[in-house]
Order: sequence, then structure tokens, then C-alpha cells
Amino acid sequence: MQTLPSPRTMYSALARRDSSYEGIFYAGVKTTGIFCRPTCGAKKPKPVNVEFFASPNDALFAGYRPCERCRPLQASIEPPPLVKRLRDTIEKHPTGKLTDADLRRDGIEPSTARRQFKKYYGMTFHAYHRARRMGKALREVRAGESIIGAQLNQGYESASGFWQAFRNIFGERPGKANGVGVLAARWIGTPLGAMLAVANDEGLCLLDFVDRRGLERAIGTLRNRTKSVITPGDNTHLDTITSELGEYFAGKLTRFTVPVRHGGSPFDKSVWSNLRKIPHGTTWSYAQLAVKSGNPKTFRAVAQANSRNYLAIVIPCHRVIRSDGSLSGYGGGVWRKRWLIDHEASVSRTIKSSGQDPTA
Repeated sequence: MQTLPSPRTMYSALARRDSSYEGIFYAGVKTTGIFCRPTCGAKKPKPVNVEFFASPNDALFAGYRPCERCRPLQASIEPPPLVKRLRDTIEKHPTGKLTDADLRRDGIEPSTARRQFKKYYGMTFHAYHRARRMGKALREVRAGESIIGAQLNQGYESASGFWQAFRNIFGERPGKANGVGVLAARWIGTPLGAMLAVANDEGLCLLDFVDRRGLERAIGTLRNRTKSVITPGDNTHLDTITSELGEYFAGKLTRFTVPVRHGGSPFDKSVWSNLRKIPHGTTWSYAQLAVKSGNPKTFRAVAQANSRNYLAIVIPCHRVIRSDGSLSGYGGGVWRKRWLIDHEASVSRTIKSSGQDPTA
């Protein structure tokens, strides 16, 4: 996991266009919605209007688009014409979906497009497009309505698309959604990247990393199941999970107390309940979890139930590994799974060495 320099150090490097920081950080300018390299020649914003990211992907999911001047996504060579054409198409229609059929209608072979775009940018154009769509919507969650409203009043160039992206992913605004419930959403920064938390008055309904591939689908499932819209807001459970995540990553918390509310079949709920019984700092195999769930032959179904867990870390599906000790897939990325397992093991060792019970 990359650790960024201090904000003061990075702003100083940005102000003097220090090339030694190339690849170390990227700067997002809040007033323009653009992110840049440290060496960008554009006029420097005030420190209060800058935030820093470890990777272009982090900046995209924070709602920023790449600067056309310093081109933070590009290598040293100009992109092939097909790559530039795809990127321009995405920027013209950032809130819509660009399917293979759409590409073929434009005379573009999808497999060629994927190959060239990924070779140049290190990600497929679908991944780039998804990041732009989610980033625009998630930026609403980060900023809150009052700030976005001000941007709208000031003619922020992507505001209309921004609101449309929010509606596409999170549902209509409460004022236009009669007879439905409301879920409150909050963007929470963590050492492993930003997370999206969604809660109602009864408890936490969703917690996941914003760059998880299945996040849009999870949001849609939650909306349909609860017949609710999702809007930036505050409630007690969002305050609790924000505080508890901070303590967890600081090594001060081994058991979450935030109330949770989730759907799922009786089997899913049984698996998720058993996940919470895995002691902090230890792991179980899928076979062990299947036994605890009442049927030793259901380890594949157990793995599928894990994938349907929308409460990352709180319901610790990251503590389940293969019988041979190797790591399998994790929605937030295997690298995060390894980090979480190592972090918890280290915290547990520290607690045990002090004579305390890490499960208390």
C-alpha cells in the first residue's frame, strides 16, 4: 500500500512543478474537477482547493477527470487515434453506458478497442468509463448537496451530467420520489481507499470500496430491496461506522458494534452470521465455514454467499481463505484482503503480548 507524503510536501512539489514527484501523487483541483500531474504547467490553485491521490484511478473514482494539458493518464507518446476517439466519446457521454453494440455501430471492433485502450492506459475503456460514471455520482456523496448546488448555480460544466449520473446510480432525489424510503450515504476515507457507507434508521446497510466492480449492482439491489432512494446525509449509524473504521485501521478496535441491516436468503444470513464469529486475527477455510453453516458440502455456496456480502470489513469475508492457505478472490481486490489479514494478525499479536484478549 502506497503512503503519500504530507499534503504540505505535495503542495510544495506541485507549486514548484517538481519532476521527482512524478508518479508519487496526483493533484485534484476541486474548483475545476480536473486532476493533474505534479509537473502540470497550469496555474496553481489555492491549497484549500487541492486534494491528493496516490493513483489516477483514485482520482477518477473521486469524480475528477484527467487534465488535457498535462495528461496524467498518458504515457510519453501520443495515444493511438482509436484510443483518443474512445476517450473523447466517454467524456462526451460520461453518464451513459457504452456497449459493444454501440462501438460496432461506430465502426469500432470492441476487442481491438479493449486491447489498445488497456495497453495505453493500463485499464479497459469500460473500466475507465465506469470510473468516470461512478466518480461523478460519488463526488455528490463526498461534497453534499449545498456544495454541488453552488456549483450548479455557478455553471459547473459537468453539473447536468453529474446529477444524471447520481440519478442513474442512486435513484431520484427524495423530492421527486413520493412514497419511498430514504437511505443516507457517506463517503469515508480509509488507508485502503475510499469506502461508501449507506444506512437507514435501523442500521448500516452497505459498506464497500468505491472502486469495487460490483458496487453499482449492489446499490441497485439495495434500492430495489428497500424501495428507497439514496442521498447524501447523516445519521447515528454513519457516525458510528466512521468512528469505528478509524479505530479499526489504527489498531484500536477488533469488534464492530454498529448495527447492521441486510437482505439475503436464510442461507446467506447464516453464512454472514458465522463470518462474524471468525476471531479477529485468524482465518477460516471455506470448508470450515461450510461446516459451521451446517453442511460441509456447501463450500461453493458459501463462497457465493461471501460474494453477496455488502458490508465489507464489518462482516469479515476477507478472513476466509482456501484450504491450502492461499487467497482467493475478494471484491475489494486480493491485495486488500492480504492487507486486512496481515493488519488484524499484527494487531492481535500486539494485544496478546500485552496480556489482553483480542476478541474482547
